[in-house]
Amino acid sequence: MKILLASPIDPAAHERLQRHHDVRGLNGTDLRAASADREVVVLRSGVLLSEDVLCGADALRLVVRAGSGVDNIDLDCARRRGVRVVRVPGMSAPPVAEFTFALLLSLARNVTLADRLVRTGHWPKPDLGGPLLRGKVLGIVGAGNIGGEVGELAAAWDMEVLGCVAHPSDAVADNLARRGIRLCGFDEVVTSADFVTLHVPLDESTQHMIDAAVLERMRPGSLLVNVARGGVVDEKALYEALVDSSTVAGAALDVHETEGEGTVPALAELPNVVLTPHIGAMALDSQRLIGERVVDLVHAFARGSFDEEVRDGEHVV
Repeated sequence: MKILLASPIDPAAHERLQRHHDVRGLNGTDLRAASADREVVVLRSGVLLSEDVLCGADALRLVVRAGSGVDNIDLDCARRRGVRVVRVPGMSAPPVAEFTFALLLSLARNVTLADRLVRTGHWPKPDLGGPLLRGKVLGIVGAGNIGGEVGELAAAWDMEVLGCVAHPSDAVADNLARRGIRLCGFDEVVTSADFVTLHVPLDESTQHMIDAAVLERMRPGSLLVNVARGGVVDEKALYEALVDSSTVAGAALDVHETEGEGTVPALAELPNVVLTPHIGAMALDSQRLIGERVVDLVHAFARGSFDEEVRDGEHVV
């Protein structure tokens, strides 16, 4: 099959695909031109598979999202054109959950700020105190696959964990309770928590769900961590809230409204912010597993056993 790797994948997986298929990378080529004759496109976040690109790829039959979110794929267009879309969600949950805690600890205990100061010869130890996590309230917006794992980690740290989901039910509440998470509404999560973490997809219902009104309702001294998608947070409102600091006192963002080489977020000006370049899922172990699953899905599609081998939660279109 003719495959476009629009994003890098694990090197071993790349090599396996090359042994059996015609594999091409972008290599600086325009995405529309590169995908024009391809039957399969494999991509990660940061690559936009728009209607324009899809309509220019007459041979395209399969899109594989090497990760969880599909907000960078025009699903309506894919559906109209009969292009199958699958994702590889399961392997991303553990690394993103662990990275959530890395950001939370870095923010709460001023790790990155302290690192910057020491590198310039400053040792202001009395000014770098921060709260314990133990005994505090963690609020999880989107207590699903990744958020549930974050909640389990928080419960192990002896935190009180609150979580909300888009479609609550008794079954969901029971499942979360077994993981140490109490199901409640969105408003209770953001107003009661010392630390709020975000784990929701980006769609019309979640665009700027953390806006000025929500930030005003957060507890004084609270911290916000976004490992979901940049558009979930109104970053202009967050900037103003962090400057004011009467409610939310700090934020850590792995995802941003504008991402890409050369982009400097406005939030970078503030000392009470930790910023990383969308690397939550980039644990090497997980990337190896994602790569293996990408290869399995492509091979299944090539031999005609795709529908039998796709797992629950992978098929999108």
